[in-house]
Amino acid sequence: MKRIAMLCLLLALAAPALAGDEVYRGLGQKQGIAQLVETFVTLLQTDRRVGHSFDEADIPHLKEKLSEQFCVLAGGPCEYTGKTMATIHDGLDITTAQFYALVEDLQIAMERQDIAFRIQNKLLAGLAPMQRDVVTR
Repeated sequence: MKRIAMLCLLLALAAPALAGDEVYRGLGQKQGIAQLVETFVTLLQTDRRVGHSFDEADIPHLKEKLSEQFCVLAGGPCEYTGKTMATIHDGLDITTAQFYALVEDLQIAMERQDIAFRIQNKLLAGLAPMQRDVVTR
């Protein structure tokens, strides 16, 4: 419940893109981000609330694009080459509850990677504005 409250606060802030590379370094740069994404996607696939959504997904492609996206948001030297969040999630009927489940899985993945709470919050704040493009139902 504490995580949901924190997420609601972050979503309300709709923070601008992260500045500098503090978050990038805090995530462990490209290697750390790749490890985070690996853990995160594994959690998503095994989460009974959202796992079915990834049954047909191209998992290597998903990991690549998530790594790019996290790297860019964290202020790293990367370029996101994927589609917009609105385009990717159009027609998937993702609910707010499913979005929160995804965020919880990301928080668990960051905890497992021993990412500092301050860095976790900054990454989540950068991702929070995407909710409006992801939640379609």
